[in-house]
Parts: sequence; structure tokens; C-alpha cells
Amino acid sequence: MINDTIFKNESASDYLTHPETFVIVNCALNAILMLITILGNSLVIVAVLKTPSIRSPSITLFCGLAVSDLLVGLVVQPLYIVKELKVRDLLLKFIWYFTTYCSCGVSLCTVTIITLDRFAALHYHMRYATLVTTARVVYTLVIAWLIIFLSFGIFFLDKSVNFLIASVFIVICLSISSVCYIRIFHIVKRHQKQIKTQHQIVQSSNDANNLNMMRLKKSSMNTFVFYIVLILCYFPMFVLMILYGKKKSLTHEQWTPELSFSGTAVFVNSSINPLLYCWRLTELRAAIIKITRKILCRQTDQE
Repeated sequence: MINDTIFKNESASDYLTHPETFVIVNCALNAILMLITILGNSLVIVAVLKTPSIRSPSITLFCGLAVSDLLVGLVVQPLYIVKELKVRDLLLKFIWYFTTYCSCGVSLCTVTIITLDRFAALHYHMRYATLVTTARVVYTLVIAWLIIFLSFGIFFLDKSVNFLIASVFIVICLSISSVCYIRIFHIVKRHQKQIKTQHQIVQSSNDANNLNMMRLKKSSMNTFVFYIVLILCYFPMFVLMILYGKKKSLTHEQWTPELSFSGTAVFVNSSINPLLYCWRLTELRAAIIKITRKILCRQTDQE
């Protein structure tokens, strides 16, 4: 059985702080987001699996992000809705904490890996194909899942410490991404200056290299959009986790409305990501459209 002391602050009184309207609206919002998350990320995963030609290391990383986001829609959000409506079920709360911690942690870690991948593509663009392979990307994602999964054990020792460690993890991931994008910006600026200073003859001989760099720059800017959206969605939860970790005397019931709002904000990220894929990633967008048309045509033929 799950130790009752882990959830000692989470009793029926927690939900008395919820205005009934707030609970209903929040659950309805999550129900809508859940459907968008499941549909969008399922299409992304199916599109990658059915289109071998687009399975580059970077697309594989986005597919890994879609898997963690799909877990949010399939497990985390349904449990969240039930948890909001059902008061005393320790096992349910434990499963929800565990799946939320793992899926959101992996999503954040994957976005950081995507940033490192884009930096490597620009900084080591001549050796990138040999340094970063699809197999290595898959191994990296598996290791990230294992680390996040095992780190959840701290939750059993001290819930507040777990929150603080999670906050530090968020800071580390965002710091790494920030440093990488600063370096990417400098690389892009330096390359633009080099193009301007090249003579026409030299420039024409480097057309292929310049075209490749332009493609890499566009890809880096695309991932920057994912990074900004992730920060906006995770920022409320990040602030609350720090405050909750510092002020141990505060009971969970004092945090219920704020945690509910910040949790929904985090879930929004899993719903937005598939839309960003279609907007920013040309190859993946084409594959998703192709798969969607096939599904719709198949349904039409059956009717």
C-alpha cells in the first residue's frame, strides 16, 4: 500500500478551497486539451513510423517528445480530472504524481536534448552526420527516461526535497538550452558576416556549404520556438515548486488553486507541440497531412 504520510496534507479539506465552478471549468479545460494532445501526438508518432524517409536524428527527437506528450494525454490528464473530482484515493494520487513527474520531466529533458542537437549541427556541421545518429538519439532518450524514472524515488524520502530537486533540474535544463541558443545566435551572426566578406568566386564555390548552413539555421530557429513555448508553460509550476520547497510549513490546501492552474499550464505544452510541429517542421507537416488524408479516405470508403 502507498504510505498515507506521503499524502498526509491531501485530504478532503484540500478540495474545500476549490470553488466548485473552478473545479468544473478546470476539468472541462483539461478534457478538451486531453483530446487535442492524444490526437495531435498520435498523428506525429504514426507519421514518423509510416514515413522512413524523414527519420533523421532531429525528427526522432521530436518523435520522442511526442511520446512523452502522448503519455500526458493518455494517462496524466485523465487521472488529473479524476483526482480533482474524487477526494480520497491514495493509489490514484500516487500514480498521478508518478506519471506527471516522469512525462513532464522527460518532455523538458527532451527539449534540452533537441537544443543540444541543433547546437551540435551548427557547431560541428561538417562532422554532425557521424557524431549524431538515430541509434545514438534513441539510446539518449532511453537513458533520459531511466534517470527521470529512478529520481522519483526521492519523493518517498521527502516530498519538499523532491520539489526542490525538480526545480533545480528545470533550472539546469533551461540554463543549458539558453546557453546553447546564445551560442547558436553567435554562430549564425558569424556565418552571415563570413558570407558578406566572401568574394563572388569563393562564394559560388561554397554554395553547397552555405545552403546547408541556411537549412541548419532555419532548423535552429524552429526549435527556439519550442523552447520559448515550453518556458511560458512551465514557468508557473517552476515558481510554485520553489516556494513549496522553501515554505514547508504551508499545507497543500493553501496551494491547491495555484497548483491546479500551473498543472494545466504544463499540460497545455503537450497540446501545443503537435501544432508547432505542423507549423515549423516542413517534412513532418507533409507526413502528418499525408497520414491524415489516408485515414480520412479510409473512413470515407468504409462509409
